[in-house]
Amino acid sequence: MRVVNHIKEVRQERGITQVKMAEDLQITRQTINAIEKNKYNPSLELALKLIAYFDVPIGDLFYLEKEENER
Repeated sequence: MRVVNHIKEVRQERGITQVKMAEDLQITRQTINAIEKNKYNPSLELALKLIAYFDVPIGDLFYLEKEENER
């Protein structure tokens, strides 16, 4: 299983730039870019900050994607 996220979609729906989001969360834009491209999974602390930032349930941002050989 791998963690997949919808952060980019939610961010864009709300008209928030990566730069603004990075400033608000006190992280780098590069970190946001890597998370949005599923190249980096955020720490639990950052994941919780993202959930609070967008004020959405965890399932709206993150979910587990099963591999083809998993049931």
